[in-house]
Amino acid sequence: MKKSTNAFKIPFAGLKIGTHDYEFDIDKTFFEAFEGTLIDDANVKATLVLDKKETMMIVDYTVDGTVFTTCDRCNDPIELTVNGELRIIYKFGLEESEDENLVVLHPESYELEIALPLYELLVVSLPSRVLHPESECNEEVMSVYSSYIINANEPDDEWDDDDEEWDDDDSEEWDDEDGDDIDEDDDTDPDDDRPIDPRWSALKNLN
Repeated sequence: MKKSTNAFKIPFAGLKIGTHDYEFDIDKTFFEAFEGTLIDDANVKATLVLDKKETMMIVDYTVDGTVFTTCDRCNDPIELTVNGELRIIYKFGLEESEDENLVVLHPESYELEIALPLYELLVVSLPSRVLHPESECNEEVMSVYSSYIINANEPDDEWDDDDEEWDDDDSEEWDDEDGDDIDEDDDTDPDDDRPIDPRWSALKNLN
């Protein structure tokens, strides 16, 4: 098992055809390169098995250890055990790959940068919801959270009364505005008494 001398990079230009094993230690410093990371710290062992062939390389990634992130419920630190596996095929060319498990390397490439695949593998190894057991969550935060939930579920009678009052007043205002004074049967057109533009009279005479 080789220890990489260049952090999270594997030079492959001089490798012989066949299988090569690598091992990496992942700790807090690893995540400093990733903005907005979900993981704050880690004690993870990463192993890589690189199978070099004539026209491509197949790399099997494995991570195993513990990571430190935050609880989705109380936002306190939480330690989680993670393990995961990922296989990526690397080939040479100039085209773009739409397959996340296929990476196309420029023909002049001479090393693999493996930090991003390792980071993504760690992230997808996290559970969909990161939660303490309820008894281990921050008690102060959970007390505020519970109080908020209880208050949110209580009916607000005062609001209901005011709302009804507003509806009554508003209804009366609308009745006044709709107006009973408007006579729907009045067919009088207020425009009938307006003088006719002489130009229109001239146009009518053409008919």
